Formats: sequence, structure tokens, C-alpha cells
Amino acid sequence: MLQNNTQLKSLIDKLWQNFWEGGIANPLTAIEQITYLIFMKRLDDLEAKRERDAEFTGEKYTSRFKGKFQIPGSNESIDKNELRWSVFKHKPADEMLMHVQMKVFPFLKDLNGETSTFTKHMANAVFIMPKASLLVSAINIVEDIFKEIEKDATEGGHAFQDIQGDVYEMLLSEIATAGKNGQFRTPRHIIKLMAELVAPQLGQRIADPACGTGGFLLGSYQYILTDLVRKKDPAKLSKDEDGFERAAISAVLTQKVKSILDQSFVGYDIDTTMVRLGLMNMMMHGIDEPKIDYKDTLSKTYNEDSQFDIIMANPPFTGNIDKGDINEGLKLPTTKTELLFVERIFNMLKMGGTAAVIVPSGVIQNSGKAFEAVRKLIIEKAELKAVIAVPSGAFKPYAGVSTAILIFTKGGETNQIWFYDMQADGYTLDDKRNKITESDLPDIVQRYKTRDAKKDSDRKQKYFMVPKKEIVENNYDLNLSTYKEEVYEEVVYEKPNVILGKLESMEADIQKRLAELKELM
Repeated sequence: MLQNNTQLKSLIDKLWQNFWEGGIANPLTAIEQITYLIFMKRLDDLEAKRERDAEFTGEKYTSRFKGKFQIPGSNESIDKNELRWSVFKHKPADEMLMHVQMKVFPFLKDLNGETSTFTKHMANAVFIMPKASLLVSAINIVEDIFKEIEKDATEGGHAFQDIQGDVYEMLLSEIATAGKNGQFRTPRHIIKLMAELVAPQLGQRIADPACGTGGFLLGSYQYILTDLVRKKDPAKLSKDEDGFERAAISAVLTQKVKSILDQSFVGYDIDTTMVRLGLMNMMMHGIDEPKIDYKDTLSKTYNEDSQFDIIMANPPFTGNIDKGDINEGLKLPTTKTELLFVERIFNMLKMGGTAAVIVPSGVIQNSGKAFEAVRKLIIEKAELKAVIAVPSGAFKPYAGVSTAILIFTKGGETNQIWFYDMQADGYTLDDKRNKITESDLPDIVQRYKTRDAKKDSDRKQKYFMVPKKEIVENNYDLNLSTYKEEVYEEVVYEKPNVILGKLESMEADIQKRLAELKELM
């Protein structure tokens, strides 16, 4: 829905430009500061709505902005009403900057109480705004963004919550720089594809052991709600820009559904900025108390094995962990994180639980002992259902690595493995990643759901099945090109004497033309 609103796109671009010109050039720092401002605005709007609703129904409601707030590090307290966006936005520029830094932001950090995950991870957060003029311009643009969201919600018939979530996703998509330890943001359409393939259901526990900004958790969340609409009122579904069915998630977000979803998603990351962004991303989409925490899931501190029904992940590809820090439950003879994460995901799954995980090409084809061991694990102790080869440009501009999506169910039995050679993901495979009409994504979903060992036997096609026995004989090699039959077109060349005759004729013609030109001179 957002892709059709050029005004919203323009405002988001303008917001980024303002931060860049204002001296905040690091995209992660900028997105964090923008997030705080959007959060302040959203909090005030939500409280105002709850106050109006309570007044209308006659129910009692105590606003978060009622009472006094003790300013940290001083004996001064302030009326919480002064901390509202709608109040402080009218203050003079310099006064507003001090007010937001010293009073509003400390209040925001302590919002959910001392025991909440949000408060814990906001403890070291800092509100960085180099000058008052940047704060004023940013507040004005955020105001315009929310007006545009309201307009789109009214005129376009879209739910405010959905558009707000889309806006935040668009802001996050602007983080176009690779992070530490091989982190980079997974494209949203790839997340949607993986959610379609594993099909999470309401009531299942869903996790991501290296969640970043929470994209996979949100992909599961949006799939579950769309699926509820599909079952209840399929007429309300529509195709999105990537060819997937989508519905207004707010339409089925009843209090009962919401209480189940609040307990459904768990994420971990080792980057504190990512944890904060992930928490706020989930909250922007309607999950009030998200369970995203700072933790190294490969280390000895992690102990949540056999807990989850669904895991979707794109763990860091590069890096090693200190041998002494590796969790005792991880048995692979390696310190490489891309291998250990696959084992970690396998261990996290309940029996019968399913994972969709993105891995670099080395994991599926390298001949090293640990590489073969991880492939053996997901083939012998799980049902490896699919290997989807992803084109190397799919993760640009972050990285040009060649990857594959593995789908496996713990405790199942592998008999046949379905391969698909994805050649187009709906976007150009260069740094610009412009939208194009060619896309294999809807075809992948349809073919996966109807895969059949007898029908999918032609290895000249994009998709085909390979029996486990053949995979084992190839040292558990999962590289699609090992099994695919290439189709070569026969090229018929003319005989050498015919080609030579044509060249002699061409040379004679050139000589003739040169002679004619000389006569004219």
C-alpha cells in the first residue's frame, strides 16, 4: 500500500536528508533518533485516543501522562502533561531541545516500568541532536508524515496501524550499509517468501536467534494475521507489489488474538542498537511488550533448546566465535558462525518444528568436515524439504553473496529434497534493485506446496526433486548445479570454405569501394 503513496516516500527522503545535512551521517544513528521522535509522537496520539475513548464510554482510564515525573539526577519533578508531543512541539527551538533531551527522553526510556525488556534496553540509549534547528525541522516532517498516514487511512481505506508499520519498514530499508560480523538487512520480499513457505499459525512460538530489526518476526506476524483474514473473509485479501496476498492486519487484531500474539515472538541479537530498533519496530506494528533481548545464542549463556515451532532467520555469514565461548549443546567441529547457527536453529526447534534459514553457498557445498556434518544433521535428523538457490544480487546493496534458503522439519525423515533455481526475485540484481515484472516468488510458493517426486523429475527445469540416496552419495552436497541438467543449444556453423568465400567476397567489395573513392578525389 505504501509503494503507491509518493508523498509519504518524499517525506521520508526529506527526513533522511535533514539528518544528513544536520550532521548525523551514520544511517544507524539517524534511524535510531528518527525512531525516538516517531515513538514520542505515536505515544501522545495513542494516549489522546484512549483518553477520548474513556470519556466517551464513561470508563476510567489513567493516562501515562497523568501525575508527576521525577527528572533523573535532580530534585526537580515535572507535570507529565508537559512531556507530550502536542505540548512540547510548540516550545521555542532551543528550549525545546533541552526539554526533550533532559525530560521527555528520560521519561520515554522508563516508559514500561523498571522490569520491562524495553526499559532495560533503553537504559544506555542517548538522544543525539546536534542543533535545535534539526529537531524543529524533524518534528515538522514527522507531523507531516502522520498527517499523510491519517489521510491515506481515511481516503484509501487502509488501517492506520498498517500504514504506520509500512512507513517504519521503509525507514529501516534505508539502512543500506553492511553491519558488523556480516549482518545485513534481509529484503522484505524474501522474508514474505519464507513466511509463505513455512506458514506459521496462530498460537505457535516463533523465534529468530539473530533477529536484527525484527523483520522475520514481523513477517511471521503479518502472515498469521493475513491467514486469519483468508480463513474468515477472503474477499478482503489483495495482492501486494510482490505478488503475495495481504490484508489489513488490524481487521483481525482482536484482544484475544493480540494476547496470543504478544506471547508468540522471541528474538535475540548481539547488537544493542539492533535490539532497540527491533523492539520499537514490533511496538510500531502493534505488539506492546515485544520479547527481543540482547543475547549471543551461540554462547554458553543460551539455554532455550526445543522451545519453538517455527524459526525464520538470516544469521551472520562471516565470523568466528571463541572456542571457549561456544555453547556445550553445539557439537559441530567448528568455530564458524554460519555453521553453528544452523545447528543452533535445529536445537531450538521442537520435534516437528520447521525452520527456514538463509545460508551462504559454502554451507551447502563446501567439502570441509564441519560443512558436511551440518548438512548431514539436517538430512539425517530432520526432513530437509527444500533448497532454494537465491541469485547473488538479491542482497545488494548490502552484499553480493550467493545464498540458498533451506527448509527443514526437525524429527522428520528426508526422502526426497526439492530444489528450485530462483533466477528473478522481482527486482534488478544490481545495487539499485529497481522493481521489475519478472519474479519467481509466487511460482516458488505454488510449486513448493504441490511438489511431487514423480512429477518434479525433469532436472532441466527450474525445479526438481532429488532422492536422499543420491545426495548422500555426493557427500551430502546440496549445490543445485550438482544435480541440474544443463540444456545446451546446438549451434550449427557453416563449413570453413563457405566462410572463407564470404570473407574474400567482402574484401573484394571493400577494395572496389576504395578505388571508387580515389577516383572522386
